[in-house]
Amino acid sequence: MIFAEIQQKILNAKPLDFGDIFSNSIELFKKIWLQGLLMLLIMIAFMIPFIFIAYIPLLIFGLADATDPGQYDDLAPIALLFIIMAYVLFAFAMNVIAFGLKAGLYRIMRQKDHDSIGSDDYFFFLRRPYLNKTIYLSLAYFGISLLATLLCFFPIIYVSVPLSLLVVIYAFNPDISISNLIKASFDLGNKKWFIAFGLTLVAGILAQMVGFLMCGIGIFFTASFAAIPVYFIYKEVIGFEDDHGIKTIGENKVI
Repeated sequence: MIFAEIQQKILNAKPLDFGDIFSNSIELFKKIWLQGLLMLLIMIAFMIPFIFIAYIPLLIFGLADATDPGQYDDLAPIALLFIIMAYVLFAFAMNVIAFGLKAGLYRIMRQKDHDSIGSDDYFFFLRRPYLNKTIYLSLAYFGISLLATLLCFFPIIYVSVPLSLLVVIYAFNPDISISNLIKASFDLGNKKWFIAFGLTLVAGILAQMVGFLMCGIGIFFTASFAAIPVYFIYKEVIGFEDDHGIKTIGENKVI
């Protein structure tokens, strides 16, 4: 689907029904809860090596300083700089991985929603030819979030909707340019901001409540529910080009 078609569909978007989308989200969650859990476990698996890389050298430095206090005081600024650099690198790497995995999960959602036969490819957007675009979009996502945070509380609430829509729009239109993907996400976010925010908020609260009722660990099983409503907003407003989009997506050259 080309960008002009997406813009036209957003412009002519029909009113959405909160109850229908919410009930459809519950039904789809019954089909994809396991995939959502696996996505979280994959993210945790990626986090472990980064934690070791970032904190083991600091642990060694701390133990050495404890055995011989004062000897390594001159290295304290270097250690602080290392902590900052390691944290920034860790945060960005996890942002890229989370962005790519979530986009992959939306493709899996469509498969389950349409009862299509296909493999659960979580790493679709973390491989060529889309890895570079995933990195750039993650950087834009991080930059917009940081700017909104620096502008105080309310801007981050506003951009949370377009940014959540950015992932799902990218998942089904990966060949559109980065600037047009961002523009489309803000166009759709502005058009359907209140219903998207309300659905995401209610779904997130419900996912947390049910998760905590399941002895806390249940949040790993229910967390993906909060991501489902924006899938249905995309489906109702923009839709899918054909019934075989999942199979053909990615065969075109990235722009």
